[in-house]
Amino acid sequence: MATTVSTAAALGAALKEEQDEIEIEGDLVRRIIRIKATGNVAWAVAIGAIAVAVVALLAAPATGGTSVPAGMAALAPAAVALEGGAIALEGMVVATCAVAIAIAAGGIGALNSLRKYKMTKLPDGRLLLKK
Repeated sequence: MATTVSTAAALGAALKEEQDEIEIEGDLVRRIIRIKATGNVAWAVAIGAIAVAVVALLAAPATGGTSVPAGMAALAPAAVALEGGAIALEGMVVATCAVAIAIAAGGIGALNSLRKYKMTKLPDGRLLLKK
């Protein structure tokens, strides 16, 4: 039976638990499609920038919040890579979603594992990810 998620945090948790099947619903569907559709070269740029953002945001409590601006600045290159070379609001939304997934899962490795799942769009608008 598939785990059903509708938030980036819930998806991160499902990836951390290495679920075999994950059903995604709601606004998260289009963001995951965008992440999975990113080409290899753009993904390399995006994952590097996302890693910087994740590290900066996870360090925020220890740095008294001074690392947060660096984390936010790192989202711009990730957004450009995820949007196919042009910065757009949707790219920032997808990049922020990717950061939230990585934080919930405990690291950016979850995003690489996400890209290994096979994706099937369901007739009701949901998305099925299967190992």
